[in-house]
Amino acid sequence: MEAVRNKQVLFRGFITAAPKETDMEFRVGTAELRIPEGFKGVLVKNLYLSCDPFLRSRMREFYNSYIPPFTPGSARTIRQSLCSDFLACDRYFCSGVVEGFGISRVVETNDKGFRPGDLVSGLTGWEEYTLITGTDRLRKIQVDEKIPLSHHLGLLGMPGFTAYAGFYEVCSPKKGERVFVSAACGAVGQLVGQLAKLHGCYVVGSAGTKQKVDLLKNKFGFDDAFNYKEEPDLAGAMKRYFPDGIDIYFDNVGGATLDAALLNMRIRGRIAACGMISQHSLSLKEGIHNLYMLIPKRIRMEGFIQSDYLHLFPQFLDRIGDLYKEGRIVYMEDMHQGLESAPATLAGLFSGENVGSRSSVFAENEEAADLFIFLIFFHVGRTCLSWLL
Repeated sequence: MEAVRNKQVLFRGFITAAPKETDMEFRVGTAELRIPEGFKGVLVKNLYLSCDPFLRSRMREFYNSYIPPFTPGSARTIRQSLCSDFLACDRYFCSGVVEGFGISRVVETNDKGFRPGDLVSGLTGWEEYTLITGTDRLRKIQVDEKIPLSHHLGLLGMPGFTAYAGFYEVCSPKKGERVFVSAACGAVGQLVGQLAKLHGCYVVGSAGTKQKVDLLKNKFGFDDAFNYKEEPDLAGAMKRYFPDGIDIYFDNVGGATLDAALLNMRIRGRIAACGMISQHSLSLKEGIHNLYMLIPKRIRMEGFIQSDYLHLFPQFLDRIGDLYKEGRIVYMEDMHQGLESAPATLAGLFSGENVGSRSSVFAENEEAADLFIFLIFFHVGRTCLSWLL
């Protein structure tokens, strides 16, 4: 069978600071579009790839977590004899290809649960073509012309489900409660705030630029928002916005913001520990000085991951999909064209460049490329398009 081009992003080696472009290596290889003998699964062409904060954790050496680290490698050091151009192998052991959530089209399959042409979402490689043998982690996408396909990576994907499960299951919200969301303009935070508003809560978010603060108030419907970088006294800032205290804190950043929130929580307040993005790249983590407030205020603080609640995923798809089609929620994406952009796109995530769910996009042909570039600039909120895929 004739080989085809297969662009890839490889993980070069474990890191201790924020990811840089040079921690990854872009490569153009080749691959045969077939499933090798002895393998069962699906061969997919990747269309969208998501840049998520959890990828930083997979770039560290082994740590006690729910998902293993990447396998380092490069175009110069990987033993290609282990697999056909990185394609037909379990990437945890030999490929070195970065892995993350993506949207793909099935090219070939020997799994009865899938057919060529199916659109699927799940973990895949940062490359044009990937052989996926763990098909239990793939979800077939039911195409709806009123919902852009890319939203199955953000709004209806892992970030959206994280917001949904974290807010409803961990935070146990009540109408009229006061909700604070950090990193509120990110892929998770923007939806948490909107769900809280729909639930009848008072919602304030924090972000790192004036543009993001304006979006929170004018696009996502938060009651108020502030730029944490302009607040030398975070605890005092929270006191201004929550004079009677915070019932629910949806924590995406940890560090000093969490410490300040602890001082402002109400009795029996709840903190959902969703992410600690401010701590990911620190060699010495910031200490939390106000943890004692958990006791007198009887605060419940709980860490979670979205996969704890997979039994709720069908309910989530129906509910959030309907809210989006009804125009009751909006969702913002930050798209970048081409796999070549992926290393810089991921690195920029940790300097706060993104607004919304950050993705890299592939185009199958010139016509599709024009459409995807259009989306980079104009696909905000309720833009509804028919996808030519």
